[in-house]
Amino acid sequence: MTSTHGYADNNGLRMYYEVHGEAVAGRPPLLLIPGGGSTIGTNFGELIPVLADHRQVIAVEEEGHGRTRPTDRPLTAENSAGDILAVLEQLSVETADVLGFSAGGHTAVALALARPAAVRRLIVASTFVSRDAVPAEFWDGMAKATLDDMPDTYKDADRLLNPEPGHLERLFELDRRRILDFPGWSDHELGTITAPALVVSGDRDIVTAEYAARMAGMIPGARLLVVPGGHGDYLGEQAASSGDLRTMHATVPLLLRFLSG
Repeated sequence: MTSTHGYADNNGLRMYYEVHGEAVAGRPPLLLIPGGGSTIGTNFGELIPVLADHRQVIAVEEEGHGRTRPTDRPLTAENSAGDILAVLEQLSVETADVLGFSAGGHTAVALALARPAAVRRLIVASTFVSRDAVPAEFWDGMAKATLDDMPDTYKDADRLLNPEPGHLERLFELDRRRILDFPGWSDHELGTITAPALVVSGDRDIVTAEYAARMAGMIPGARLLVVPGGHGDYLGEQAASSGDLRTMHATVPLLLRFLSG
């Protein structure tokens, strides 16, 4: 499998990206957006080789994550969507299928809203689009969260890539503030999404299956997939799957079927 990587500049933010596999005639590339605290490897390292057998895959790392350096701007879904558009422009990609996981799902939604022509099909996985998706205890816990609450998988990956003092702490605070300040979208805004969408959630995820169904109802024509799993184990996410990839291998054919439509 061929693989390349590079950086795309968006007003001083240089977003790291990787391209895996060859372009497939008649199929746009699949863009993967990791969740908070994640790198491409921790989130999609197991998934990419499976997907790249079927289509070209582009994966990115958002501001402050992995190989993308932080700036002095806030980390928001809209800012990251602009960074991704710079990646697509550099790669001469006019349209892509997009899969965003967790906080990366926020970026995927923001991208679909900001540039509808750039998103052919949209998969939002283990995420939410309104603040009432989770109970008040979630927000209280996030407000009081410390670096000790971050999974060791994420901490180890960041320290390996960015050993300089303070980087991990900066990463944690970027993600914490991103979630605390997340405004959500109105039903009207979500109703303007034109890309065919698939809402994916584990039955033991951060949000309930009932909320995932409600979310699918907010996006015109969206489909719903609830899998027996947790927060990302069905994508092979390292912290969630702990190396057990059976759920991922069962889920991938369903994702590919949606994308082939």
